[in-house]
Amino acid sequence: MLKFAPILLMLLYGIAMYRFSAWNTRRELDAKSSELADTGLRALCDRMAAALDLPRIRVHIYEVSPVNGLASPDGRIFITRGFYERYRTGHVTGEELASVIAHELGHVALGHSRRRMIDFAGQNALRTALAMVLSRFLPGVGVWAAGMLTSLLVARLSRNDEYEADAYASALLFKSGIGTAPQKTLFTKLDALTEGRGGAAPAWMMSHPKTTDRIAAIEANEARWARPPVSPL
Repeated sequence: MLKFAPILLMLLYGIAMYRFSAWNTRRELDAKSSELADTGLRALCDRMAAALDLPRIRVHIYEVSPVNGLASPDGRIFITRGFYERYRTGHVTGEELASVIAHELGHVALGHSRRRMIDFAGQNALRTALAMVLSRFLPGVGVWAAGMLTSLLVARLSRNDEYEADAYASALLFKSGIGTAPQKTLFTKLDALTEGRGGAAPAWMMSHPKTTDRIAAIEANEARWARPPVSPL
């Protein structure tokens, strides 16, 4: 039993750190955000709300300059001031920004934010377990190898979440009459909007899929949705 104590401790540590991070994030967002008041974007959000049979979709502006959208652990949707300003200056259309909101709604609806606590706690325990095993066979590099393998797994899980949120967004945009074209055109702009950060990382190490892969996945969904239903024999 004692040999599993380090794994259990890392699991508990991961849960505690995630809860602290979620609390700290909520406090930061509360202090630096306000509800979106833009009439054009609100109209697009109302169309998506109607498609979801919701009275409204609340979106908040997070007062930081990087271009990003996020779903907080408590389920709120945010776009950053930097993203909103790109919309105000015409670099991003309202429909493209609506696709970001739809994507973040996907993370909430699919439970990705809540699942992050399990993933975060699990990766700490997994890293510890792998380090214990690998260090027996690879003295001196076992800990490093365990960290690398865990990072690969976490990146893959994150990419899967992004694909799922993209698919949710595509379905919502289609149902609300906005369409998926803005979702795809925004992806082609992301490198320029974010100044190419992370573009040099290998695809298998990136937490987000490659732009071309994301667009291809959206188009594959579109093709599948366009097929007429097959009548049972």
